[in-house]
Amino acid sequence: MDTSTDLTENFGTLYHPKSALVFYQTVTGNPDCYVESFDMDKHGNLINAHPLTLREASALAKSLTIESSDKKPFLKSDGVIGSHILQVDPMHDGIVIWYSKAQLRNLLFIEKLGIPNGKANLPPLLWVANRNRISVYALNTGNRPTEKTPLYHAPFFNVNSDGAVCMGTVDVNIKKTASLEEFTTAWENYFFNSYFSHLMPSHNPINGNLVSIFKKLIHTDKPFPKEKLIKTNRTLKNVLR
Repeated sequence: MDTSTDLTENFGTLYHPKSALVFYQTVTGNPDCYVESFDMDKHGNLINAHPLTLREASALAKSLTIESSDKKPFLKSDGVIGSHILQVDPMHDGIVIWYSKAQLRNLLFIEKLGIPNGKANLPPLLWVANRNRISVYALNTGNRPTEKTPLYHAPFFNVNSDGAVCMGTVDVNIKKTASLEEFTTAWENYFFNSYFSHLMPSHNPINGNLVSIFKKLIHTDKPFPKEKLIKTNRTLKNVLR
């Protein structure tokens, strides 16, 4: 009895041998290489031996190209670059400098500070970040900064006198394929979605008590009191790369 089963309908795409390459190399101190290409007939026999042509080499290189998930350029804008972007350098870990206007943001505080979580008005801010670190400064104007614009200490906990932010245990993960917009949005989200916990040693970023100021601002429409900001000895020009 014939028990054979036709399995051809279960086959996927069939690939038929079309050509073969043979690599030759000289036996010398500085070996030279030569590639010979063979066509194949319908029986799989090698025929028509000839040197590998430029067209064949190009086709081979194209077939060996691996599509990479990292192909998307780092810090490429998704469209027209926003006027809030001041500088972009995509090399290595990248660097972006941008500013944000005065805005209402939700803030989180550890319980020990005695400040309720909630929304408060903030002054304009200047951000300087690469994939791993971020610094933040305050601005005393909502206009687009120029090189001469003075920088003020950012009125936040967890920020050093040089503007560097202590992210604590926050797991920062900026993709190597992040667009410019993804990059800036991710950093602002990391900053505002982490808990403010402490002043940095020997650094009070404002003229006054930071705890008292935020207690007065949370859950109100009061603007941030810019007269409480303290100037640094830096301008925008000092942080441009």
